[in-house]
Amino acid sequence: MEKAIFHHPRAKIQDYVPIVGRSAIEELRALAERLSGKVIQNINSTFTGGGVAEILTRMVPLLNQLGVDAQWTTITGHKDFFDVTKKFHNALHGRKEDISSEDFSVFLEVSKKNIEELRFGGDIIFIHDPQPVALIAKKKELGGKWIWRCHIDVSNPDNRVWEFLRDFVIEYDAAVFSAPNFSQQLPIRQFMISPSIDPLSDKNKELPSEIIDSVLNKYGLDKDKPIIAQISRFDYLKDPIGVIQAFEMVRKSIDCQLVLAGGTATDDPESEKVLEEVREQASGKSDIHILLIPPEGDIEINALQQAAAVILQKSIKEGFGLTVTEALWKGKPVVASAVGGIQLQVKNKLTGLLCHSVEGAAYAVKRLLSNKEYAAWIGKNAREHVRQNFLITRHLKDYLLLFISLYYPSDAIYL
Repeated sequence: MEKAIFHHPRAKIQDYVPIVGRSAIEELRALAERLSGKVIQNINSTFTGGGVAEILTRMVPLLNQLGVDAQWTTITGHKDFFDVTKKFHNALHGRKEDISSEDFSVFLEVSKKNIEELRFGGDIIFIHDPQPVALIAKKKELGGKWIWRCHIDVSNPDNRVWEFLRDFVIEYDAAVFSAPNFSQQLPIRQFMISPSIDPLSDKNKELPSEIIDSVLNKYGLDKDKPIIAQISRFDYLKDPIGVIQAFEMVRKSIDCQLVLAGGTATDDPESEKVLEEVREQASGKSDIHILLIPPEGDIEINALQQAAAVILQKSIKEGFGLTVTEALWKGKPVVASAVGGIQLQVKNKLTGLLCHSVEGAAYAVKRLLSNKEYAAWIGKNAREHVRQNFLITRHLKDYLLLFISLYYPSDAIYL
């Protein structure tokens, strides 16, 4: 068990005024005042890799700046535990997984250890995703308010895994999902809160052209040849092989290059295997660049996204898809699968193009590469859509309202 310590300088809450307006920030301060004296303890499984860690890295310091005592703790687990939770993750997305009774035992055994060893200290315990869901066993002893935040699309899960987890979920005071159609019938209060990006983070801020050029040079990319990029964790559900197949169809008629860039996550043991398979598929193809970006490589990811002509997100399943949000915010034309939370972000032919197959992805990419005016119009709409709906300031407001609603159930509080 570790507690997050934030070393490097963070954006100040007032720095968001030019982006979202002064009244939005004043509203956050007013809401935060109603939580004076309350401690929010976030618990998940990793400090690095994946969207949950990324959001908490930005959100926890901002909550503290607003005067809310927000903390962040992680559970611990060995490789077998994270192998099991990865299987759970895939099964909840509806993928077929071979899950044994021993797997459930491993999950319960590690959960029991964390229940005994974790230092709990929140008035509101905010549990993220399935890995720490069983910590709810502490509720009877500690009291307080408990929220389970599900970042996964569980609309069509493997029933055995969902029923196992549901027994824990129904003990919470509330559950939070990223989209209305992600949830399940539950006897507890449910909230719909979309994830967000931080426009002032290294991954999303404007970069000078010399930094973008230096990153392209570092990775041997030709800045005069259109770049098609997919930035994602190396994961079967992100379909990197399908991305390569779509690119090869595009390249038959348009000279371009592909960048598949991303990292691996400490709680995803499968990612190394996927990376190996992707490298094998790209072997000997000079216009396909497979880049393993380290956790501290946010500036590089930003530069690659800003340099891209088209950004792909060809996920087979997707919780929300923060890499899509990042691309839309940069005003990039996006081609993405019509799955999960992507459909909240990409309004087909307005803020991006949705696809349903490798051939569909290739067709959409060709359309955007061959019509620059249309691509620019889509990109402009995309940025405004994110400004209105998917920035961290909106996310902070939703969470503050959620926390308040647990203490003032009779008040009319709309998310």
